[in-house]
Amino acid sequence: MTDWTERNAPDSATIEAMAREVFAALPAQFAGHAQDVILRVEDVAGDDVLDELQIDDPLELTGLYDGIPLTEKSPSEPQHFPDTVWLFRRAILDEWAERGDVTLGALVSHVVVHELAHHFGWSDDDIARIDRWWE
Repeated sequence: MTDWTERNAPDSATIEAMAREVFAALPAQFAGHAQDVILRVEDVAGDDVLDELQIDDPLELTGLYDGIPLTEKSPSEPQHFPDTVWLFRRAILDEWAERGDVTLGALVSHVVVHELAHHFGWSDDDIARIDRWWE
């Protein structure tokens, strides 16, 4: 049995390192398109984000893609802010503890890939058709 008495919850730097491993392992056809996406890790989403998404509980939002999907970008209308994948550490840890059937690394990977899929122009419905994560 693992002795948890001396263990701490993973901090933001640990979650970020896990996410960067996901970025580094992307297949070549996706890696090039993801190289300019910024990665940010916060404890929880800010109130402005939660209000915009109409989410009451900050622990319900594990990640967010903030940007213009590749399918909607136009060279004639340059974007004035970087595409960003946000990971919310406490929400990820809450889901990990609540599920109890997945490693933290697998959950972080899932959230990163889900948010990058939005960068590539996939909708939540598109993602759900190929990724039955909740089952």
